[in-house]
Amino acid sequence: MYLRQSNDPNRGKLEEQIKQVQAGNTEMQNELIESYQPFIAKSVSEVCRRFIDPSKDEEFSIGLSAFNEAMLAYADDKGSSFLSFAKLVIKRKTIDYIRREQIRLPAASLDELYEDDSENPREAEAAQTAYIQETETWYRRAEIEEYDRKLKEFKLSFQELIHVAPKHRDARESAIEAAKILHADCEMRDYVNRKKKIPIKQLVEKVSVSKKTLERNRKYILAIFIILSEDYIYLKDYMKGVS
Repeated sequence: MYLRQSNDPNRGKLEEQIKQVQAGNTEMQNELIESYQPFIAKSVSEVCRRFIDPSKDEEFSIGLSAFNEAMLAYADDKGSSFLSFAKLVIKRKTIDYIRREQIRLPAASLDELYEDDSENPREAEAAQTAYIQETETWYRRAEIEEYDRKLKEFKLSFQELIHVAPKHRDARESAIEAAKILHADCEMRDYVNRKKKIPIKQLVEKVSVSKKTLERNRKYILAIFIILSEDYIYLKDYMKGVS
């Protein structure tokens, strides 16, 4: 059974507890890991698309480790809440684990098939490849859905980005560079996370494009800023391809 998450109002803000963990409070660290087991299990289940048994499933152990890693790596100046950040780390680590297993298990099963003349190892390999591709497609779709939810906070949509993305490569590169500069500056990053818009006056002083260009590409820059702020695996790969 999952452990019940504590609702004690005297525990204070979770972010403050995370700071205690980062300062070396191992007792608080263990308490949070135990208290948030339901959250961890749910996050892992969303990736695996099935019930996760903490006492049996290796994926749950991966989730525990990822939650602990998230506590140590979290920075509250990035705009996301700790639980939002932790969920992304858990999902990323779970996906990485499943990927490794998909690579390892086919090799083992193919070895077994070679010993059995009744099966065709080429067909088995093709079937396994198709399964991996199908799983990857599901993960990409899930990440896009999560990204779309985040975009809505900025009054944007994934579909809208198809129309507002700069058509020329150099324009896309300039917009992505502007988003990187925006994200790297603590003051501007905080402004975007609070106001859900770009501080054009401050940003134009730090980039090589005009104010008019920034305003024209505002939505695309915000969309890239969100990707930089979150732990999206596939969308960050996409960014490498378009820049």
